[in-house]
Amino acid sequence: MARHSNLGRHGRLAAGAAAFLATALVLAGCASGGTAAPGSTDDGEAASYGDISVQYSWIKNEEFAGEFYAYDNGYYDEAGFSEVTGVAGPDTGVAKLLSGSVQVALSDAASIGAAVAEQDAPLKIIGATFQKNPFTILSLKDGADIATPEDLKGKKIGVQDSNASVFKALLAANDIDESELTIVPVDFDPTPLINGEVDGFMAYLTNEAITVELSGYPVTNLAYAENGLPYVAETFSVTDQYLAENKDLLKAFLIAEIKGWTDVYKAETADTVDVVVKHYNESAAAGDLTFGDLDPEKTGKAIEAEKLLISTDETEKNGLFTISDDLQKQTLASLKASGWDLKADQLFDTSIIDSIYEEQPELKDYLP
Repeated sequence: MARHSNLGRHGRLAAGAAAFLATALVLAGCASGGTAAPGSTDDGEAASYGDISVQYSWIKNEEFAGEFYAYDNGYYDEAGFSEVTGVAGPDTGVAKLLSGSVQVALSDAASIGAAVAEQDAPLKIIGATFQKNPFTILSLKDGADIATPEDLKGKKIGVQDSNASVFKALLAANDIDESELTIVPVDFDPTPLINGEVDGFMAYLTNEAITVELSGYPVTNLAYAENGLPYVAETFSVTDQYLAENKDLLKAFLIAEIKGWTDVYKAETADTVDVVVKHYNESAAAGDLTFGDLDPEKTGKAIEAEKLLISTDETEKNGLFTISDDLQKQTLASLKASGWDLKADQLFDTSIIDSIYEEQPELKDYLP
């Protein structure tokens, strides 16, 4: 039975970790690939893909509800995995993919794109959970009320070290020089915003934005997706070599993921909250980074908010995790505005996710 393992505490790595990437390129993880259909061998026997490790971009909260359902409802088992190790973040997964310490990373287009553009890293995005960029510059409506990119000028903006490159991408996309504002290093706790130490705070629409609002402070969101950076996030990312050698394994893995996220949409939110809390508590007990007890109300609101980032008209037509040609173009345009000029085939390979829906179109039906 596939087990949900926890590996210690990890810090999110900057996408352009040049020194590590330069040496890690030659260490890209490799494994023998098979030719069997997902979940079975050529002679009809159940497939056995063994163990894989998956780097999560963040702590084990509602962002990975679909993965938690895949564990609890046996989808990884059905796919042929003996163990799927979910590694708690925060971490972009770039360096770990290149070193071979994980086989799949839930990352984002900016982190993967920067590594490809700056270091010629052999990485590909093979699917995307979030069709819309979840980042936002959060501000208090009764405070700085940062509603447009121009409002950033002259302000103090709290930015986490791990998110510095993504914030700079927002500035570049809107022709704003860093000298026109003050970047204040912060952690992920939005207290500095509430206390007035910063005017804006880099946050997730599904996380800190909800936390602050539930604390009684009306907020304004400057959403990245609507202000020059509409790129995909929570991307399933792998090395080129692992992709070439393990297509059947990755197909089986993505099918399990599709089933898990389908359960998120078809289950009652309260039930999904219970699943998330269980896995979060297990992660906390294992010593992973956490931020106190999960608030069920906030977790429920976050689940509903992330559904809006995951499900679009295109995914309703094409299926979860698909990346349409138009969305690829938008993502590449976002990266180009940030100084990373890439072609679609340098960043994306959607052959596996596309083939899944060609062979099993019933998996497109994820909505209740």
